[in-house]
Amino acid sequence: MKKLKCAVIGAGYLGKFHAEKYATLPDCELTAVVDINEAAAKEVADKLGAKALTEYKPLLGAIDAVSIVVPTTLHHAISRDFLEAGAHVLVEKPITVTVAEADELIAIAKENGLILQVGHLERFNPAILGLDNEEKPLFIESHRLSPFNPRANDVSVVLDLMIHDIDIILALVDSEVERIDASGTAVLTKGTDIANARLLFKNGCVANVTASRISMKMERKMRMFRPSSYVSVDFHQRILTRHRTGKKEMFPGIPEIETEESTFESGDALLEEIKHFVNCIRTGKSPLVTGEAGKRALATAIQITQLLGD
Repeated sequence: MKKLKCAVIGAGYLGKFHAEKYATLPDCELTAVVDINEAAAKEVADKLGAKALTEYKPLLGAIDAVSIVVPTTLHHAISRDFLEAGAHVLVEKPITVTVAEADELIAIAKENGLILQVGHLERFNPAILGLDNEEKPLFIESHRLSPFNPRANDVSVVLDLMIHDIDIILALVDSEVERIDASGTAVLTKGTDIANARLLFKNGCVANVTASRISMKMERKMRMFRPSSYVSVDFHQRILTRHRTGKKEMFPGIPEIETEESTFESGDALLEEIKHFVNCIRTGKSPLVTGEAGKRALATAIQITQLLGD
């Protein structure tokens, strides 16, 4: 099997991990690591046996696949250049700054028969992968709380953290959003640091989503009520708990509640995401998080940020 020539654009905190994952895959060749900071690019590239570049354009037409791990404002231009040059693209979330930019990338990828995958990493968390789709949720509540990290305060907490849960909820509910209410406030930065949004879907489902980047603890949980079950997902601890009505009765005419808890081993979600990207390139299958899914999550997140005044 011919190896895929791959590159990573952006050698920051997350970009270096993308590069490391490609370097471990036997059917991939990490060709180059690119960053405007030459020292950062060289540090990652030298360690993994790749070329270090400060400019990505020499790679156009020379590689098969690329991870784009740069500030969101650069996602559109760089992704467009690689798609137009015939490379498959894995772009970190959010897909772009605007919906129009996302639409353009989706159109170019479709026209050229290329994979465009968006890096919503929580989709590859084993706890959410273990969730069945037997019943559609009626009500969802999610909390994504993190201590303050100055690395990601160039955007609001909605585009930084809440968008993970927005993406998952949209996939689970699979219905149009009819109404959104939102509230939030800035505490440590100029943007919103803690926010809550209530999403009402056309099929009647309601999702209550809270995100904070000024918490004293780390919490990433989602709870959902379904017609005959209650499900709890702990993304951080990788625990999936199901409570459902059983066949026996705990009182006359009242069914018992059966509980099943699954704890998943600590996996490597980023490696699984990149392996999935490579497999989609090889097979032509649609990725778990398509450009359309990334656009929908972005559009919803933008609505919420506008309601918050960000």
